[in-house]
Order: sequence, then C-alpha cells, then structure tokens
Amino acid sequence: MLSIRRHAKTVASSCTNLTQKRTYVDVYMKWKRDPYFDNIEHILRSSQLKSVVSLKNCIVQEPNRCIPISAISKKTRQFDVSTKIAQFLRKFPSIFEEFVGPEYNLPWFRLTPEATELDRQERVVYQTSADDLRDRLKKLILMSKDNVLPLSIVQGMKWYLGLPDDYLQFPDMNLDSSFRFVDMEDGVKGLAVDYNGGDKVLSVLQKNAMKKRRGEVSLEEIEFPLFPSKGCRLRVKIEDWLMEFQKLPYVSPYDDYSCLDPSSDIAEKRVVGFLHELLCLFVEHSAERKKLLCLKKHFGLPQKVHKAFERHPQIFYLSMKNKTCTAILREPYRDKASVETHPVLGVRKKYIQLMKNSELILKSRRNSFGFRDEGVVDKDLDLDFEG
Repeated sequence: MLSIRRHAKTVASSCTNLTQKRTYVDVYMKWKRDPYFDNIEHILRSSQLKSVVSLKNCIVQEPNRCIPISAISKKTRQFDVSTKIAQFLRKFPSIFEEFVGPEYNLPWFRLTPEATELDRQERVVYQTSADDLRDRLKKLILMSKDNVLPLSIVQGMKWYLGLPDDYLQFPDMNLDSSFRFVDMEDGVKGLAVDYNGGDKVLSVLQKNAMKKRRGEVSLEEIEFPLFPSKGCRLRVKIEDWLMEFQKLPYVSPYDDYSCLDPSSDIAEKRVVGFLHELLCLFVEHSAERKKLLCLKKHFGLPQKVHKAFERHPQIFYLSMKNKTCTAILREPYRDKASVETHPVLGVRKKYIQLMKNSELILKSRRNSFGFRDEGVVDKDLDLDFEG
C-alpha cells in the first residue's frame, strides 16, 4: 500500500530549459513480501559466499596453498565471519579440506580438488572478461560527482562489481591509461577516470530504449520498466503520480546534474535512474541497502536516498532476509534480456553449488555418527588458537 502527500513547487533552472517541479514530498510503502525475490539463491547466499571466497583466496596465496588455523583464527572481522574461523571453514567440507599439520598436530586447511578446479575457472573468467570488468569500474567512477572516487569506496564495491580481491594491487595489468590515482581532500587517496568527451556513455535504460525504437531517443521518451508484485494495487492518486513521474525527462547518471534542483521531481528521477544503473553494474543486480549509504556524498544523492527504494516498489524490491535489507532491481529478473548477465555470476553459482554439497556431506556425517557427540571430538584441536 502506498500513500502520498502532494505539494506544489516550481523552480526555474538557470542552466536548463526545463521547468523543475515538486509534486510530492514522500511516498509511503507498506512492505509486501514477494517470495520470488526473497528466494533468489545467489542473493540469499551472497554474504556468506563473500567470506568463503575471501578465505579461499587467502589459502591459494600461500606458497604451499594451505594454511594453519593459527594464522587466520583472529581475523574474523577481515573475513566478515560471525563465528570462529575454524568453525566456519568446517561448514564447507566440499570447499575446504582439513588435515593435521607438520608440527604440534595443529589443524591446517587447503582447498578440495573441486574447489581448486573452480578457483582455476574463476581466474580464467577474470582474464577473459578483463575488459568487461574494467568498463564496469569505469562506469561507476564516471557516475561520480567529479569522475573520482576514494579508494575505500572502490574497495567496498569490489564484491558487487565482480572484481577480484587483489584487483587494485596490479593496476598496470587491470587498469588502462584512462585511470589514474590521485590525492583527494584530507589526504584521501582516490581513483579517477579521464573522460575525453568521445563516445557518449549510455545507461542501460538508454541502450534498451534505442534498441526498441531503432534510433535516437530523446530524454522525454525514456520511462522505467515497471514490474509490480502480484496482487499489488495502487490507489488512483498514486497511479496518477506515477504516470506523471514516468513522463518526466530522464537524466542519465553519466550526465551533469549540477543544474537540477535537489527538491524537484526531475532530481528524484535522476536518483532512481542512478540506482537502476548502479544495480545493473553489479553481479547480482542487488546490494545491501546500508552498504550504499556511503555513496551519497560522491554521487550527489539526497540524505534519505534509501527511501527511493521504498517510493518505487515496482522498480526495486526490498528483501528482509538474512537479518538485513537487500535492495534488488526487478528488471533483470523479470526481463532477462534487458540487462546483460555479469560474467562472474556463473562462477559464483558454482561456488554456491559446492556450499550446498557441503550441507549434504555434513548431513551424511551426522547420520553416520547417529548424532553422537563422540563423532566430533577430534575436531576441537584449535581451541587454544581461537578467541
């Protein structure tokens, strides 16, 4: 259910011929559950998979491709693990193989043959999709206020963009000449993109509109594809507002927005367009909503940008699974041809399959032990190294 409060405000812009109007203050959505989006497996398991892949990368970087638990037991925050590291690794026996180390009978971990092969496939994907991954990072930076982002922001978006953990450690190999490292205010290091003004960068919405209409499309002609949940009905007032909102000029997230009045409807449409394009760049076309709040300053987003997801439930879905709020772009899941599949998604799905295989292995072990405590006594070798 949505409710709306209308106020009229007209602002004449000094740098555009458009008259910018404010026709509403806020739109309220009573959250409606959608089982389809709540149960997309690679979104549900994304957070846990991120920790699995980080630990996998830590192991394969070792000279012997194995590691003692004592070397990583204190790094729960680094790997974003809420339990003990050893306990987490043992949850995935199809990925991590435990063995007794050369000294003091300490537990060590290495990858299983299946995980080793998948790691090889992952590296091949990174190599063959290098241009695609670089373009996604470039587009993210080109959407920013001054075509520059702090390295901390880039690091925080790596998982969503599908970049490997060590991507920025090898700039000569991964970045082209349009990228450069810069010093930002307060001594912050940043990554900038020099845009030479050549080919215009088009958003996914612009590309799709041009394909459908086979030619140039004016800003006024682009509307957001809407995908309402089953049984969701809008009141007449809301439908009227939505129709008016769709007819507003579309401002590409790659265009200059400095002339827009932040309180105008056009600015609101620009924010929605930015979020749409951002999620199109991501592997799963989704992200934890709280992880996007750090982007406000660098992308010219309003203080309450998170409410854009609530005001536009036919464009975005908010999933409350896993004790967090995940924003999901509806379009790639309802119209699979509209957004290009991320090249890393296939590999992540294979890792998830190994995670599911681990659940079957653990279930088989429990059954074979008859749920007796004696069957897991030998798994507590690392107690002195955890804490």
